[in-house]
Amino acid sequence: MTLANFYIICFLTGFLLSLVAVLSGSLHLHFHDLHHFDFSHLDTAHAGGDAGHGSEISIFNLGTVAAFLAWFGGTGFILQRYSSIWFLLALGIAFASGLAGAALIFLFLAKVLVSKEENLDPADYDMVGVLGRLSSSIRPGGTGELVFSQGGTRHACGARSEDGSAIPKGAEVVVTRYENGLAYVRRWEELTH
Repeated sequence: MTLANFYIICFLTGFLLSLVAVLSGSLHLHFHDLHHFDFSHLDTAHAGGDAGHGSEISIFNLGTVAAFLAWFGGTGFILQRYSSIWFLLALGIAFASGLAGAALIFLFLAKVLVSKEENLDPADYDMVGVLGRLSSSIRPGGTGELVFSQGGTRHACGARSEDGSAIPKGAEVVVTRYENGLAYVRRWEELTH
């Protein structure tokens, strides 16, 4: 096997892995074995005890490995085949090119696709414990309207008193349970005493 053949095999492997990833995403195909291809146990960023956070990705993942192989193989093949550069210098340039390609993909993944601002935590949208104000009173056994802020946005929903008693308009209340789109509330004063 010649060095040019090695480079072209690396390029084709990286290109095919990238193509499989793009096609599986656009056609909604799920290759679970490829999805779990991750070398996070080798990543030193996880060594500090932050492993397990969904917003962090490993430097060594399928996208960066595919990009490295494609750029390394493509650059190496071009340098080996169409230039008269010494083969060790060509290998170094191809390696640097592969690292640059992998770094670009990693930065795109880390800053755009997996940014911490975009990840949603279901606990941030749990209704139990939400503090709000009634915009319409709750009659005994009746339903009123609760206005509250959640996730930086103002929301409204139907509200009933937890014990069935009346609560006047403007009262501060806390959601004790949430079922079928209705918040069951208690006065804030009741809970603070």
